[in-house]
Amino acid sequence: MASFLKSAASAGSAAYDSFRRLPGRKFEPAETDQLVLDLQAALTEDRVRNDSAQRALMSHDASVFDGGNAGPVCYPETTDEVVAIMKIAERHDRAVVPRGAGTGLAGGAIPLGDAPVVIAVTKMNRVLEIDEDNGIAWVEPGVINLDLTNHLKPHGYHFAPDPSSQQVCTIGGNVANNSGGPHCLAYGVTNAHIMALEVVSPAGDVLQLGGLDPEPLGLDLRGVFVGSEGTLGVTTKVAVKLTRNRPGVRTLLLSFSSVRDAANTVSGVIAAGVVPAAMEVMDARITEAVENYVHAGYPTDAAAVLLAEVDGLESGVDIDADQIRAIGLANNATDVRLAADDTERALLWKGRKTAFGAIAQIAPDYYLHDTVVPRSALADVLEEVYAIADRNDLLIMNVFHAGDGNLHPLIIFDGRDPGVLDRVHQAGAEIITASLDAGGVLSGEHGIGVEKQKFMSRMFTDDDLDHQNRVRQAFDPVCRANPGKVMPMGHSCADIQQLRAVPRDVWG
Repeated sequence: MASFLKSAASAGSAAYDSFRRLPGRKFEPAETDQLVLDLQAALTEDRVRNDSAQRALMSHDASVFDGGNAGPVCYPETTDEVVAIMKIAERHDRAVVPRGAGTGLAGGAIPLGDAPVVIAVTKMNRVLEIDEDNGIAWVEPGVINLDLTNHLKPHGYHFAPDPSSQQVCTIGGNVANNSGGPHCLAYGVTNAHIMALEVVSPAGDVLQLGGLDPEPLGLDLRGVFVGSEGTLGVTTKVAVKLTRNRPGVRTLLLSFSSVRDAANTVSGVIAAGVVPAAMEVMDARITEAVENYVHAGYPTDAAAVLLAEVDGLESGVDIDADQIRAIGLANNATDVRLAADDTERALLWKGRKTAFGAIAQIAPDYYLHDTVVPRSALADVLEEVYAIADRNDLLIMNVFHAGDGNLHPLIIFDGRDPGVLDRVHQAGAEIITASLDAGGVLSGEHGIGVEKQKFMSRMFTDDDLDHQNRVRQAFDPVCRANPGKVMPMGHSCADIQQLRAVPRDVWG
């Protein structure tokens, strides 16, 4: 186990040190080769960028990982243009990497290998149709998550998945990572809110996966594509479900003198048969940072706070809120506060959703994980997370989707400190291992990307991985779409070939 942890912990820094040595990594001004000329002819010259600044920008995402190697960056506006890009890239034997807003935290949008063509869908940002009869809206992948909800609000609907990055993340990115959010406890993650997809395969074929029939015939290829992290093709249109706004909403803030009491309250609420729209826990360190940043009225003397929200008919939400209050008090809650109005409710949620930004007042960098553990194991795993921080001489803050056991431990650090990245990666590996040992899984919403590849072999058998690779190769026989992601090296020969510029001993 110790050698496995050491290997997994060092995978990130070793691999990315290697990427920094790749040809073109310094991003000198590139010559205009035939690939770029062909792409510009298919789009327009201003929507195919090959300058060093743009390529450098597109060579990383919001994760702590760095060192990608972007080739030409394309900004298509139509499905036909995506088709053209795919066919041109295939003709030039070049991989492609789909990209939304770049807010991913697992390295999923980092272009690996020999300067892949980056397909940035941010200009495909139209809401095409709102079909209230069928309860869906057709949108393009570059639509911002929160913009979609604001667009639907006058109709009395919203898009239920609400990641903390919803002000900037795109629907296409949500599809790629099967994103969640605080309100997915009751409503489900992205996969539960996608009826159909129009996608372009790596060969340039336009496919529709799924449909508006609630019980479509055949294989659920829509479900296979959602969460595939850009490895099966490029999303060009999405039929999202409309979720009707509930008439009654109650938001509670419960304070506790221990994180364990907060975690036990979460388990008690679910055991009592109450399924809130959201249940979020923040520990003392992150609560203090949030309060200093937002001034939302969070208590700074509590060891943990639980933000719980119920929605539905007015006649029922007060009953559920009272039950949550009673369960919290039975688990030693020191204070229970009910948001007085929509203004206070919005401020409480603003604090929760800006938690990651709030840590900038403490240190310039953070590494965020998102393993999932059984609710019954929450308290024990959280105690182990704090112990991991102490062993590695690091500061860890915890803020997480408590209702479904989706942990978000934030490792806070200053990347300029000598040796700190080694300790950060070691702690990250130990957190993943502790979560898996507790019966958990690798990711709740951020995806596997490159961050958790080494751990796929610990969670899945070789047969499992072989079948996953067969599914991928059914869509993309030579792994030209977002190569080097999700599947661990050694389980996809095509991936290793795509990453021929990276030393084989880095990936193992």
